[in-house]
Amino acid sequence: MFGFGFLEMPRPFNTQYRCYSVSMLPGQEHQDVEKGGKIIMPPSALDQLTRLNIVYPMLFKLTNPREGRITHCGVLEFVADEGKIYLPYWMMQNLLFDEGDLLNIESASLPVATFSKFQPQSEDFWISASQSCFRKCFAKLCMPY
Repeated sequence: MFGFGFLEMPRPFNTQYRCYSVSMLPGQEHQDVEKGGKIIMPPSALDQLTRLNIVYPMLFKLTNPREGRITHCGVLEFVADEGKIYLPYWMMQNLLFDEGDLLNIESASLPVATFSKFQPQSEDFWISASQSCFRKCFAKLCMPY
């Protein structure tokens, strides 16, 4: 803080918001949020997060205190109304939330994955038209730099 050579440690972000599905967010430009794992938070959250020296990328642990359900996510934008947070509908279902329920959110630091294994659920996967697409995507995943 004063230039004595000490690194300022990140402090935890921990607060509560009323949660709503992205479909409740005004405007149509946010419909692609439904397909991902990111949320939309209010501008005051960005202000608080920058003062707390949060580690990037910003990752969060979302908790439904009533049901004890937990998931993790990233943030897409800070344009939500104050006191509200917008989640993809699938995430709200996973956490067993209804529109306007109270959600706990805290900053999180997750380890970087070093391995992933894909297993098709049936042989139809390999035979399907997406086979060539999968091969191209898989090749990009395996390509060193």
